[in-house]
Amino acid sequence: MFFIASISFSQNYTEYATGSTTDITTNHSFGICMMGGSSENDNAMRWFLNKTDGGDIVVLRASGSDGYNDYMYSKLGVAINSVTTFVIHNKDGAIDPYVLNKVTNAEGIWFAGGDQFNYVNYFKDNAMEDALNAFINTKKGVIGGTSAGMAILGNYYFDAANGSVTSEQALENPYTARISLGYNDFLDIPFLESIVTDTHYDARGRRGRHSVFLARFATDNSMRSFGIACNERTAVCIDNNGKASVFGSYPNHDSYAYFLQANCTENFDPETCVASTPLTWDRNDEAIKVYKVSGNNTGENYFDLSDWNTGSGGIWENWYVENGNFFNEGATNPNCILSIEESQLNNVSIYPNPFADVVNIETNSKNVKLQLFDINGKELEAKFNKSNQLNTKNLASGVYFLKLKLENGEQTFKLIKE
Repeated sequence: MFFIASISFSQNYTEYATGSTTDITTNHSFGICMMGGSSENDNAMRWFLNKTDGGDIVVLRASGSDGYNDYMYSKLGVAINSVTTFVIHNKDGAIDPYVLNKVTNAEGIWFAGGDQFNYVNYFKDNAMEDALNAFINTKKGVIGGTSAGMAILGNYYFDAANGSVTSEQALENPYTARISLGYNDFLDIPFLESIVTDTHYDARGRRGRHSVFLARFATDNSMRSFGIACNERTAVCIDNNGKASVFGSYPNHDSYAYFLQANCTENFDPETCVASTPLTWDRNDEAIKVYKVSGNNTGENYFDLSDWNTGSGGIWENWYVENGNFFNEGATNPNCILSIEESQLNNVSIYPNPFADVVNIETNSKNVKLQLFDINGKELEAKFNKSNQLNTKNLASGVYFLKLKLENGEQTFKLIKE
């Protein structure tokens, strides 16, 4: 092994390398770390580094320089093998074989801040996108980002292709050209399906625009939408079971994370979400159910993304919009655990979840038909065996959706294969 601290330049990227030149293999584990911008939360970053088990970190950015190298390598007290920062200058830099090899061999990947459209523009629909999704879903490394780097992590995302948008602009016209959105066509990250993220939340007054993003997703896709947001100096760290721990410095700072979901009702979509007309998404003042969680140094407060119902250290709020005006008030939880409450209405039991080789399906309904879809909406072959089990041995690890057609309606269940 050799220790290095070097800079190399290419027409398409700049590399800053710190640590060992020898790649190693470690017992790393999956995780997601998302930060809301401004200064990093040191304990959340330690959580991220520990997931690599002493491995190699690749920092991807489209501007700036080597600010993360010494910070990750020597300032946090977590021993890691190396930190390599690539400042990507264009699409060719993103798909350079040397850069892709470093991404493939890393145990942790971190997206810096900046302009999120650069990340989308440089990394989407090419070999870098493939390498990142393989890293996440096959290698199961830890991934994270701050500010713009957090903004691209949701499977639904605001790409800022036409610049930023304020809450006032979004609420006044949900289809303004300033709102450019992507749907399930970039990063495929477990627990972040149907989720759009936002950052610098309260400092930049982004609750209104985030609500518009959810309204657009619900309207455009005819399905419930979800969101995760972080204030500055706040981080959400998600483990492989979907537990989202919130790190911050509350009460010294307003270190809050927000977990948003369209209310779990039959009529969840906005009343008025059309071009050139102010948004109305009221639904009896309960359009969006939000769990607001304060973050501290231990990350003990959390929200469970496996059921979107269970949490600790937070409070529920109702958010709604009337004629372009945003409101929020106290609330009770949405009581929307699909695998329990809703399934009991039809005497359906789906287990285990997460699953391995089989999924057991128990129901008193007759003539049950089922469809299985992957995270991208592609239908897969799905049949019961004689024991009312769904054989899933050949499925890759990841998130799936099982739709059951029952006597009195349809139900869709989110399943996770380990």
